[in-house]
Amino acid sequence: MSDVSAVTSDPATNGEGTRRSRPAILVVDDEPAVLAAVARDLRRGFGERHRILRAGSGAEALEILRELRTRGDQVALLIADQRMPGMAGTAYLVEARKLFPEARRVLLTAYADTEAAIAAINEVALDFYLLKPWDPPEEQLYPVLEDLLTTWEAGAALEAGGLRVIGHRFSKDSHDLRDFLARNRVPARWLDVERDAEARALLKVTGVADDRLPVALLEDGTVLERPTVLELAERVGGLTVTPAEEHYDLVIVGGGPAGLAAAVYGASEGLRTIMVERQAPGGQAGQSSRIENYLGFPVGLSGSDLARRGTDQARRLGAELLTVRDAVALRVEGAGRIVELSGGATLSASCVLVASGVSYNQMTAPGFPELTGAGVYYGAAMTEARACERQQVVVIGGANSAGQAAVHFAGFANKVTMLVRSTVARSMSHYLIEQLAALPNVEILEGTEAVAVHADAGRLRHLDVRHADGTVAPMEVDACFVFIGAAPRTDWLAGTVARDELGFILAGPVVREHGWPLQRDPALLETSVPGVYVAGDVRARSIKRVASAVGEGSMAVSLMHEYLAGA
Repeated sequence: MSDVSAVTSDPATNGEGTRRSRPAILVVDDEPAVLAAVARDLRRGFGERHRILRAGSGAEALEILRELRTRGDQVALLIADQRMPGMAGTAYLVEARKLFPEARRVLLTAYADTEAAIAAINEVALDFYLLKPWDPPEEQLYPVLEDLLTTWEAGAALEAGGLRVIGHRFSKDSHDLRDFLARNRVPARWLDVERDAEARALLKVTGVADDRLPVALLEDGTVLERPTVLELAERVGGLTVTPAEEHYDLVIVGGGPAGLAAAVYGASEGLRTIMVERQAPGGQAGQSSRIENYLGFPVGLSGSDLARRGTDQARRLGAELLTVRDAVALRVEGAGRIVELSGGATLSASCVLVASGVSYNQMTAPGFPELTGAGVYYGAAMTEARACERQQVVVIGGANSAGQAAVHFAGFANKVTMLVRSTVARSMSHYLIEQLAALPNVEILEGTEAVAVHADAGRLRHLDVRHADGTVAPMEVDACFVFIGAAPRTDWLAGTVARDELGFILAGPVVREHGWPLQRDPALLETSVPGVYVAGDVRARSIKRVASAVGEGSMAVSLMHEYLAGA
């Protein structure tokens, strides 16, 4: 028997006295005793925050989901047994995902079904699989589901934010604001002035003219016309843009995996730690739609989720995170290391970790500079994914970041075309190549490159593609995402820290040949300036992987303790 009646019988009251439904958890199992036991455990662990609905088959569960969607209710978690007559759990989750794509998905399996569960990770973007039985639930069930629900709630909060931004989709200024808010996980709603009637109505009420877009409407009623990212950051809650202290044990420049790892380890080991990030925590990895080869996450995780987890962990342990500030210079004053920031502020430190990462190389072919943010984007630009629904998308590049983006956009776009100068086998992981080959709406054109892009009414319309035989042909496109290598962000260290010919920072024994001033040997990750360390992609000859960046960030903190003990 299904819980269809429960869809309409479990209201909750919010703080304003209006009635609304709690987000639902829907569990499906064909064995009544097992279903009752699962529902009991779920009510005990999550009943205060969520409605627990149940169904005895996949078909009944889909009926419940259709009714929930019709009512506009939220579904946070879908739990399904794999072995069910008529419709297996994986088949049900495929259909359920179409109705509630943002809901977390969990498969209940016996030990003998482990292979099916692992296969479902790719088939239905499974978030987790649980082996039955899970006794006690406090250890085997609740921690897993709590983590999944926390992830869902973080995304739901972003969608329901009181901050509203109105602008044009194909506007660089609008894109920059949207991207900043999304990557910093600031709850906000985006309203396209050309598509959303609500946007036009709000502009009429506020009296803002079209030539003053984008506009941000804050929760306190303030209207910001054409704000910069820094101006918006200073007004929204939850972001720190000015340091709390004058001196720190450790200043970390860059908030990618290496910087976040150093912030976690530095703060946990008692160092007064501050991390400076010019855009948003997560760095380049934070823009990844899916990281599937990071140890300990068998179903993978998004770069955004990795950044959120790392940021929360660092803050909980006492690290200070400074957002929308960029390091512009480094000075040495005796035992002190002074980091100069954009806007004129400075940070004094005993040790500095440079984890500033890399920036995507820019296309210089005709049209690309002018259309950046207006159809041409660098990196995955996850804020644009939903806007690509039923459109033609081009991904330029053939490494893992390009492949991950293509897989993600394939879930929205009619067609995704990858333009690869050589071959994907040269620089892409095997698991990604297999995923791309299985997607019917992804086409990989090897030996090709984009030589120009063309606009109409200020937005991207088509690009010229040179094929392997030298011919050039036009290709219609609605959005183009570029991943053509990256350059280190180290210009601010010129003349202070030794770098190689490409700008990557030298570290370890090699810096003895580049002005190392002490008799002791430099530490493995120490730069040519004692007490200044480097970690992650910005280090010369680094391994460009999330796991290695995290390892270097944590290792750098251990080396700093040795430096401080001998200082």
